[in-house]
Amino acid sequence: MRILLVNPRGYCAGVEMAIKSLELALQRFGAPLYVYHQIVHNAYLVEHFSARGVVFIDDLQDVPVGATLMYSAHGVSPGIRQEAQARELNVIDTTCPLVTKVHGEAVRYARRGYTLVLVGHRGHDEVVGIMGEAPGAIHLVQSVEEVAALDIGRPERIAYLTQTTLSVADKQDIEAALLRRFPHIEQPRTDDICYATHNRQQAVRKLAAKAQLAIIIGSQNSSNSRRLADIAQSLGTPARMIDGPEELQQHWFTTVGTVLLTSGASVPESLVDETLDWLRQHFDASIEEQSAKQETQHFHMPPQLRRLRERIGIPSTVNVQDPEKATLP
Repeated sequence: MRILLVNPRGYCAGVEMAIKSLELALQRFGAPLYVYHQIVHNAYLVEHFSARGVVFIDDLQDVPVGATLMYSAHGVSPGIRQEAQARELNVIDTTCPLVTKVHGEAVRYARRGYTLVLVGHRGHDEVVGIMGEAPGAIHLVQSVEEVAALDIGRPERIAYLTQTTLSVADKQDIEAALLRRFPHIEQPRTDDICYATHNRQQAVRKLAAKAQLAIIIGSQNSSNSRRLADIAQSLGTPARMIDGPEELQQHWFTTVGTVLLTSGASVPESLVDETLDWLRQHFDASIEEQSAKQETQHFHMPPQLRRLRERIGIPSTVNVQDPEKATLP
């Protein structure tokens, strides 16, 4: 069997920053350490950190007054920030800077009296946070059909924003529908779609036709991982999403000669390595690295953790690709 191992894959800069920050916060503040929502959408990482005393919560009433609370990479609404302040929580904000950008756009447009359309997935943590920036002014759409059903009249000022982890193709279709219905609609100065989401999707789009099966490592609640599976399937290549190699089934590969293997932006490389080991063991698989684009982006830790890291001499680069080996010195 031939394995096409896609690059780029795995951690984006925002996830790496969030995981690195959680490691350092655990060292500094100890357990229990509270995180609002899952730090990233990956079941393996959530289980790993839960076992070390991290408590993932969806209601701030579950956090003791004065405790340490970390915001996940997906961001939070102003209401959550206000509630955390009222409860005197020690807040560490690991919102991805690319998500923060969209929050800022929502605030600026709302202050100027714009009606806003947000293209995103209903109920996703990122979308909930963004909509909280301008309640009543933001209308959520998930499809071209929902654009047609929008009931907002003909506003003089209207703009749209997008969730950072959307399918690029779906976003383009919805964008076109918005422009047809509202020819004067404004768009962000720069694309809201995350660079890592775009790069991983483009790599799958480029390579999927070369394989008879795509294996996407990523959790079901990971929007960017699901989009990778959707793209492969849209191009005629069956796709399976797995959290790890323990979910692989030998019968999936009965008539498969070439497998495309990649991982979502919140998946540690250790899971990719374990999946490759399983495929080698069961099918004597050969591995071919397929590089579509190099990524060099890095995001800084939150200021209070950055200062702490510098004070106690922790290096600026920490291996967080394998959580079992990621404990800081």
